[in-house]
Amino acid sequence: MANRFSLAMERTGQWVFSQEISTDIIVVVGEANFCLHKFMLVAKSNHIRKLILESKETDLTRINLSDIPGGPEIFEKAAKFCYGVNFEITVDNVAALRCAAEYLQMTDKYCDGNLAGRTDDFLSQVALTTLSGALVVLKSCEDLLPIAADLGIRIIASMKGRGAKGLTLASAIITYTERSLSDHSGKGARSLDSSDPDVRLQQRDILESIVALLPQEKSAFPIHFLCCLLRTAIFLRADSRCKSELEKKISIILEHVTLDDLLVLSFTVDGARLFDLESVRKVISGFVEREKGVAIFNAGEVCSTAMYRVGKTIDAYLGEIATYADLTISKFNGIANLVPKAARKADDDLYRAIDIYLKAHPNLDEIEREKVCSVMDPLKLSYDARVHASQNKRLPVQIVLHALYYDQLKLRSGGDDDHQDADAVTMRKQVQADTSLVKENEELRTELLKMKMYIQDIKKGQGTSSKSSGKKPTFFSSMSKTLGKLNPFKNGSKDTLNIDDGMPDLTKPRRRRFSIS
Repeated sequence: MANRFSLAMERTGQWVFSQEISTDIIVVVGEANFCLHKFMLVAKSNHIRKLILESKETDLTRINLSDIPGGPEIFEKAAKFCYGVNFEITVDNVAALRCAAEYLQMTDKYCDGNLAGRTDDFLSQVALTTLSGALVVLKSCEDLLPIAADLGIRIIASMKGRGAKGLTLASAIITYTERSLSDHSGKGARSLDSSDPDVRLQQRDILESIVALLPQEKSAFPIHFLCCLLRTAIFLRADSRCKSELEKKISIILEHVTLDDLLVLSFTVDGARLFDLESVRKVISGFVEREKGVAIFNAGEVCSTAMYRVGKTIDAYLGEIATYADLTISKFNGIANLVPKAARKADDDLYRAIDIYLKAHPNLDEIEREKVCSVMDPLKLSYDARVHASQNKRLPVQIVLHALYYDQLKLRSGGDDDHQDADAVTMRKQVQADTSLVKENEELRTELLKMKMYIQDIKKGQGTSSKSSGKKPTFFSSMSKTLGKLNPFKNGSKDTLNIDDGMPDLTKPRRRRFSIS
């Protein structure tokens, strides 16, 4: 590298010292030092002019431009441009030169025919006229981010406008996105949690520009890439059209979704909290509606293989997010109910998610627990799941009774599906009746306990008088006496206590007198 810098300095000396005027400033770029003239640099670079004017030194003789895009080699070419020395612009260096021109503020606004204008002309007239040239320029932008972000978006748009194939364009977009939004997948060096509003605004603009350039081909992008983009759009509060476009693209290929993909949509980068689950709901809803439309043209097929696969993934997803305290019942049920009943051959995975939710939310009352369980059909649980449910104290009574009665129903029907279906309605009615009875029994038990405590309080109050009497009256004897006092027939002409218990003689009918007046 030292030899390369030495050669650069030797070449620079040839065209600098030919000016026959002593140099008055040293520009430091990394390990290279360029001895140049202030007036030549200031004529083209507004950035250098500002550094000299704003310096506290009366005679500034040294400036450091080590952070210029492209390093010493690109600065050498920019300096040559300031001195009017010819050099070659190529597809390999045009991106770096364009970024350096932006950094040095060598724009046409500052000086006509400046370096920024020259590089723009080369891009539009040469580099981007072919797909191969555009790809080379885009590749060179990777090492120039974030300053080359806008340039990379000009380039991709040009490729799309010139008819680049969807997969070619997708490959370029993925590569560019991973560099310009390297944290969109949660693995990049920069953090999405940046509090700098300018950084967030810049990232949002890049994201919205990328989404606007996405090709329409269904299989152009992996679903994980799109989910990462949507998560970034949610965090950066991107335009609603941007989010809607991503939600639509994800729903089209949702049959390929994995649990990790859905979790990417749902959590912040650090996994600390849930996002608003509205985007997840829209993605699933869009897929289900599309599947229903397809089923109409497939002779009324209830559920496709894709729908079964997605349904199973969604149930696993519900189990993962169920542990979060801020997940409301309405949001949990809202996602669970999006999956058609027919798309679940068994409700075991959904039961697992419900059980996790009930365990993570122990303060729910009976009605709220019933509401959570309403998304599940107890008749579609496997034997093992029914056994677990019958012993699960977190479940409401109605679900437990369903689990207990189901096996009896199967035994009674002898495994006959027709009989089983016919008896299912009867069983459900029986479960509802038994559930009501259990609740009534609980209420009655509570009332009896209250009465017992009331009687005990009365007995405590009568403690002194009870001790003075010979025999301690019992609760039932007291009640008997009280009821006896209320007997309307006692001691009267119709006192039933004095009736003989013997049976009357029915063999001799009583003689009756009949008179005719």
